Amino acid sequence: MRRGVLLVLALMLTGTAAAADTSCDNCKVWNTPQKPFRIFGNTYYVGPHGLSAILITSESGHVLIDGALPESAAQIAAHIRELGFRLEDVKLILNSHVHFDHAGGIAELQRLTGAAVKVSASTATVMKTGGVGEDDPQFGTVANIAPVGNVSTVADGEMLHLGPLALTAHFTPGHTAGGTTWTWDSCESARCLHMVYADSLFAAGADGYRFSDHPDVVQSFERSFTRFTALPCNILVSAHPEFSELWGRLQRRDQGDADGLVDHNACTRYVGVMQRRLADTLAVESTPRR
Repeated sequence: MRRGVLLVLALMLTGTAAAADTSCDNCKVWNTPQKPFRIFGNTYYVGPHGLSAILITSESGHVLIDGALPESAAQIAAHIRELGFRLEDVKLILNSHVHFDHAGGIAELQRLTGAAVKVSASTATVMKTGGVGEDDPQFGTVANIAPVGNVSTVADGEMLHLGPLALTAHFTPGHTAGGTTWTWDSCESARCLHMVYADSLFAAGADGYRFSDHPDVVQSFERSFTRFTALPCNILVSAHPEFSELWGRLQRRDQGDADGLVDHNACTRYVGVMQRRLADTLAVESTPRR
């Protein structure tokens, strides 16, 4: 069984996934260096090994999605330069969700690039203050981030344009209130593929948090699952790369399968795992304590 699937299943079986998302016992592992690489066309992986960050490039400027940990910012910046791109040409920074392991490096990356930041309204509120929202299932256990300036909001379904680049925001709340999945197309010669950068759809709460006591959050997850499976999806990258089996697919490509990263069923499988996690969590919560 692939390492990514093992990790997801392990989290599901422990019933304590909140620790995996909020404890910085994992920070050193998440921030393990990863050589940057082209995913497809003008889309590149520039994050550390355990936390995704994606660069989409054009002659009119570049878009960066996610900033990983605060200590990841220097690595992401170095990766952008290593690929031959200038930090000053990063004009726009986007975010999946505003936990410290995906947004912690954004303030420093904004300082280095001068880029504007565009996020959902809920995410923007948290970014501007650096505090975690009380509507977050992991409130009280997630570390704050450095406040981010020059933040503006994007609407659900809005398409952002930077020169020839066009990225669409799809709100996928549940893990956080402002969670956002991003889609765009990347091309190599005449071949264009639908790219998906998946927000976390993983049901993880602080100690004592019961999803069954928050039916609005459960409904948010269910709507996000439905919405996500409807997305055109040829190449999937998730905020935690193991959750979309990125490293196994990259290995296949490195071993000679030119389409090793392409998986038209990846989005459906991703949602399936996340649906089971939520169902198992609700089942545990409904079991009477002895």
